[in-house]
Amino acid sequence: MFRRSRTGPVAVLAAAAALTLTLATPATAAPAPGFLQARDLPPHPSSAWFAGPVAKGLPEVPVFCLEGALPAKDSWHRQFGTELDTGAVQVSVRAESPGAAAQLAAALERKVAGCAADWLRGHPEGTASWRDYGALAVEEGAHVYGVHTSLPESEPGVGLYGIGRDGATVTVVRWSRMGDLSDVPVPAFKRTTTTAVHKLNP
Repeated sequence: MFRRSRTGPVAVLAAAAALTLTLATPATAAPAPGFLQARDLPPHPSSAWFAGPVAKGLPEVPVFCLEGALPAKDSWHRQFGTELDTGAVQVSVRAESPGAAAQLAAALERKVAGCAADWLRGHPEGTASWRDYGALAVEEGAHVYGVHTSLPESEPGVGLYGIGRDGATVTVVRWSRMGDLSDVPVPAFKRTTTTAVHKLNP
């Protein structure tokens, strides 16, 4: 008895289509890390914080002190603001391995620690200073710094930086406003940084 082959033209085309679909399907993208909420930022004395969406890639305006140091690949960011002069941004990066993440976090810390001196070389007419506010015992560790810059006849600016790591994920939180290092909310910002690292891989 003659039986129709199960590997006829229709079956071959179906198999080819399935193979093409499999080859064309991209690899699963890395999920976005967890991010801070507006309520996690240091309280502002006269304004509520508001948060933008978590967005893929780096912020349009580079993070001051870290220009060119944050990789765009596998990065996400979130902007925060108030009704006044205080703002913040968080950038998180999923590195290829915990070792690569450790190297990135160390490089970011060096950039922030050297930021005031680097800025002064380009702005010799200005003044700048920085402080190391110490390490935080959270996951694989975090560190907090402060940087102040000022130009003649211009408002001074100050920023706090929290840099931390959980496994292969690194995060940077920058809080900024007009002013200097004399009255920045260091204890509250340390809590913000600790929360940011805890939220990376919930």
